[in-house]
Amino acid sequence: MFNRTAQRNFGIAALVAGFGLAIGGATAASPAQPHVQDGSHEAAGSRRVEIPVTIPRIRNLNVTSLGRVIEDDSPYAARDCNITSSYTDANFGGGSFTAQAGFGERESFAASYTVPANQWPIKIDRAEMIFATRNASVQTTTRWSISFYQGNPQTGTLIFSEAADDVILPYIRLGPGTEGINLRFSIDSEDPDQIIIADNGSRQFSVAWRVDEHNDQTGNPCFQGPPACCNAFPCTDVSGLFSGANNWLNGLNCGPFGCPPNGGWSRFSNLATACRPTGDIATRVTWSSVGCVPGTGACCLPSGSCEVLSELDCSDREGTYRGEFASCSTANCPAPSGACCLPNGNCLLLSPANCVLVAGEYLGNDSVCASGGLCPSGACCLPNGSCAGNITNNSCIAQGGQFRGVGTTCAASTCPTGRCCLPSGACAIATQIQCTTQSGTWGGAGSSCAGFNCPQPTGACCISGGCIVLTSSNCGLISGSVWAGAFTTCADLNSDGTADACVFEPPCPADYNGDGGVDGPDVEAFFTDWAAAEPRADVNGDGGVDGPDVEYFFIRWSLGGC
Repeated sequence: MFNRTAQRNFGIAALVAGFGLAIGGATAASPAQPHVQDGSHEAAGSRRVEIPVTIPRIRNLNVTSLGRVIEDDSPYAARDCNITSSYTDANFGGGSFTAQAGFGERESFAASYTVPANQWPIKIDRAEMIFATRNASVQTTTRWSISFYQGNPQTGTLIFSEAADDVILPYIRLGPGTEGINLRFSIDSEDPDQIIIADNGSRQFSVAWRVDEHNDQTGNPCFQGPPACCNAFPCTDVSGLFSGANNWLNGLNCGPFGCPPNGGWSRFSNLATACRPTGDIATRVTWSSVGCVPGTGACCLPSGSCEVLSELDCSDREGTYRGEFASCSTANCPAPSGACCLPNGNCLLLSPANCVLVAGEYLGNDSVCASGGLCPSGACCLPNGSCAGNITNNSCIAQGGQFRGVGTTCAASTCPTGRCCLPSGACAIATQIQCTTQSGTWGGAGSSCAGFNCPQPTGACCISGGCIVLTSSNCGLISGSVWAGAFTTCADLNSDGTADACVFEPPCPADYNGDGGVDGPDVEAFFTDWAAAEPRADVNGDGGVDGPDVEYFFIRWSLGGC
């Protein structure tokens, strides 16, 4: 059994023993009930709290076993032999879910999957789990861990476990507001410790997800569930419980009337009705047979060339797969063609090479001309907020704009504005392209800044015992702390035992964020603090945060040093 978690002094006994259910575990001597938000469902006499959430788009957080973190992008191409197993019909890209808001710290959900006899042993590629908040009043931070079992989690063998430490594996951070995240744990292709599971006779393996620590846990989760205002929770789907025998809960020991009685692992089907979640866990796992060898065949690529590839590799390169064992000599791959916009506004269907010969603008393979042999064009929202009409999509993108669609006009398609949360934490009304070019998060057409709190930037919070990264307001709650400023970090680049951002003497106004360089992020960090009248922005030391500080900062910043 491989266990890096144990190597970090995170004991296996602590990982697999004594969990219970804040999702349903009140004892006869524990009449207190948790606060339930409007729209949630709580079973009478239990602490199961189910909160419906609708999230149009689920953000992906890809983490690998070696600590690689990629937001909203798949870390690796899938293996050709991969099979995805799941009991849920939840849409991992977004939709409706049930947040299990009674789920307490040190409780786990797991799912067991049966594999055909001829597929063993298997190799794990990736496991996924959806967590969500609803109307959270603060940003939530959730510590989590994942485990893989040979067999089921109750009687099987623990093969692998890993816990987030925010160094190698990040914590889950959501909110404030209503948000969801699909946590993807992938086995790094360069990791020498791949997860290989052999059949123990049951033809099953299991994946378990645990909440190690909530953002705001109640004192006794057997009496009261974590407040929904301040925590993220694992989700189930909304279409009903499909496989109660293969969904598992590891609940806290809340006594003989807990869920399950006296804690431990229990199938959903064995839980009392008042304790049982009403849907399947929103999780899935991707695996492959170790002995699988993918087939290959001719693949016609968009360029018109042909290569012998596997079907998945062909798809990844946007090619057309001619079939297993097919030969390129007989593939008859068509030469690509598409709309070619000529300088005079006319349009022809040409190959990319021929379009270059006539000094045209190639609009892409399989693109088409507009009616009358004209170039397809429309309105373009430019980064300065203005609208340019009668422009092609490619030309719009080349100018950093956002194309409004073929046939649209500036008169009929005014560039919409809405709320834009900037990295500094400020809120501005802007078009979508104006917002994204400033690395902001756009709230949608017509959205308003009124009554909305944009997430505030974090920075190094210097305390007597060291340094942690917090927002300015959270840092201010700690006695004797000093916030080093927006976007500063706790990095100790000179290895002197103190975070560089926490070494305030002698000051270097030019390197305002303390990252060792004099560049654009220093300007952004300075103006964030200056706009908030942070004492640290008094770079000229005259006792006030005002115009002379701006002049003083820019003189030193333009000189490239202190």
